Amino acid sequence: MPTSSRFALPAVPAVLLSIVSVQGGAAIAKGLFPVLGAAGTASARIGLSALILLAVVRPRLGRLSGAQWRAVVPYGLALGAMNFLFYCALARVPLGLAVTLEFVGPLGLALAGARRWVDVVWAVLAAAGIALIAPWSGSGVDLLGMGFALAAGGCWTIYIVLGQRTAAVLPGAQAVAVGMLFAVVPVLPFGVASGSLLAFTPHLLLLGALLAVFSSVLPFTLEMQALRTLPTRTFSILMSLEPVAAAISGWLLLGERLTLGQWLAVVFIVAASAGATLTTASPPAAVGGE
Repeated sequence: MPTSSRFALPAVPAVLLSIVSVQGGAAIAKGLFPVLGAAGTASARIGLSALILLAVVRPRLGRLSGAQWRAVVPYGLALGAMNFLFYCALARVPLGLAVTLEFVGPLGLALAGARRWVDVVWAVLAAAGIALIAPWSGSGVDLLGMGFALAAGGCWTIYIVLGQRTAAVLPGAQAVAVGMLFAVVPVLPFGVASGSLLAFTPHLLLLGALLAVFSSVLPFTLEMQALRTLPTRTFSILMSLEPVAAAISGWLLLGERLTLGQWLAVVFIVAASAGATLTTASPPAAVGGE
C-alpha cells in the first residue's frame, strides 16, 4: 500500500505500532465472538480487509502473469487458513497464550536445518515454554484451543515461505491485496454455514471494519513501510515481542490473567524466537501473523 513519505514513521516505531494494532484488533475480535463466532468474525475481518485493500491499492488483476497467479493464490489461501485457525484458538484460550503457541511455527522454521549447539538451546527453551502451557493435569488451558493455535503456527510457517516466493514476483502491496481476495476462500464457507453473518447490523459492520483496519490494513501497511529500510533480522527480533504484547493486551483489554507458569512460557518462547533470529544465518521475516 502506498505510504506518503511525508507521514511515514521511522521503521522501529512503525513495527511497534503494528504490533499494538494487531493486538488491539485481536481484542475487538474476541468481543465479536459471542455474536459472530470465530468463523463469522474471521470472515468479516478478511472480507472487509480485502475490500479496503483492493480499493486503496487497486491492483491490476488483468495484468498478472501466470507465474504471479500461481504464487499469490496459495499465499492467500495460507493467509486465510492461518487467520481462521488463530480465531478458533482465540475463542478457547487467552490471547497471550494463543499468540505464544502460534509463534512456535515461525520459530520452528527459523530452527529448521540448524546444526550449532546454540540452536539446541533455543529449541529446548521453546519446548520448555510449550511444556509449561500444556494442561498436563487435564484441566486449565483448553487442549483443542492449543491445537488450533499450533495449527495456526503451522499455517504461518507455510505463509512465510509462500510469501517470500510471492514477494519475488509481485510487489508487496499488490501481493497482500490480491492474496487477501483468496484468503476469503477457506474461511467464508464456515462463516456462511454458521449463520452468524446474518446477524450483521450497522454496529457490527462498524466493528468489523475497525477489526479489518487494526488487524490487517494498518499493520500490513506499517510492516511493508518498515521493511523498506529495516534489516530482516531486526524486524524479526521486534516481531518476537508479539507474545508479550498479546499477553499484556489480553490482561488490559480483556481481563485475561496468566499464571506464573504461563508467563514463564511466554518469556521462554520469546527468548527462543529472538535467540534463533540472532543466530540464524537468514531468518525469515514473520510478517502478517494472526
